[in-house]
Parts: sequence; C-alpha cells; structure tokens
Amino acid sequence: MKISPSILSADFANLARDCKMVMDAGADMLHIDVMDGHFVPNISIGIPVVKSLRKQSDAFFDVHLMISKPHLYAKQFCDAGADLITFHLESDSDIDKTIDIIKSCGKKVGIVIKPATPVEMVYDYIDNVDMVLVMSVEPGFGGQKFIPEAIDKIARIHSKAKELGLDELMIEVDGGINENTGHMCKNAGANVLVAGSYIFGAVDMKQAIKKLKA
Repeated sequence: MKISPSILSADFANLARDCKMVMDAGADMLHIDVMDGHFVPNISIGIPVVKSLRKQSDAFFDVHLMISKPHLYAKQFCDAGADLITFHLESDSDIDKTIDIIKSCGKKVGIVIKPATPVEMVYDYIDNVDMVLVMSVEPGFGGQKFIPEAIDKIARIHSKAKELGLDELMIEVDGGINENTGHMCKNAGANVLVAGSYIFGAVDMKQAIKKLKA
C-alpha cells in the first residue's frame, strides 16, 4: 500500500515545509490537486506552484488534473515536474491523445472517474495506463465523506486488471480516506490511498500514515 497525501490540506503559506514533513513521516508520494473552477467548482494551484515546489522537493509528484481540457496543459505540468498525471474521463479532451501526450513526456499516466461514472468506462483504457483513480467523493473539495459505492468500483477494476494480467496497475482512491475506509479500499484491491485532512490534521503524521499502510 502506498500513501499519497493531498497537499490541498497542507498549509499553503508553508507548502514546502509541510511537503517535506509528510514525506519524512513515511509518505510515498505527494498528491497535487489541480482545479480550474470550471470542471469542478473550485480553484486550487497551477503550473507555477508545481514548478516551484519541484525545486524544493525530490518527492514523486502525483498530479491530479481536475480541469476541462487536460490535453492543453498536460505537457506543461510534465515540464513543471509532475511524475504522474491523472486526468478525468469526463473531461473535454480526447482520452487517447491525452494519454499519448503524457507518455511522450516520459511520465506515468492515469485516468480518473467521478462517483457517478460507470466503472465500465475505464476498461477501454486500462491496459494503456499506469493508474486508475477512483473518486470516492465528488471532486473539487476536501473533507467530504466517503461514498461506499466506490468499493464495488475498486473491486471490479481490480478484477479486470487481474483478468488482463495487469499486475503493475496502480488503483488509487481519493476522498474521505481514513483508517477504516482505507482498510475497506485495500480489501477491495486498492494499492494507493490519497488522504488529506486525515494526515495533515493528525497529531502524529507518522502514526497516521502507518495506520493507512497497515
């Protein structure tokens, strides 16, 4: 199990410090939420922040594009320092072309589905990506409650991956993750957990991450 703390819950006035703190506490990567105020009803960070943070950190950057046209910005985020870029199947971009753009930059690529999106939509692309990200809350805001229906989606993606022999596929879950929901996701087949407030709001970050990995 790998843990990808969402920096959306970090102190943006001390972002580099908080990112180092959480990596030192045992995190495997940093989850960077990019929102455009159009695809989701919120605005977060963009290319300059990723580029600046890269200068301060050698962590693996797990960049989640919650934007309408990821194909227009994917290369720029790759150049800014992203190691993995995930984007939504529900976006306005051509899925295959966007995957190709990210791969051409030498980066890992993943696809994301919202809670209401049928899991079958993933199957056409699952053998051409490194990760499938299942949203267990509506994208756009942190601190939401976990949507239980995500468990079935995780299990079905895991089953499909086994059927196709995709042993290296990362199945990531984002939204409402804590010790209990994380355990449920792991049992269903997830191997990467995104957690924001559960980790950054913890009295002991190291212990919080350890519980998620257990």
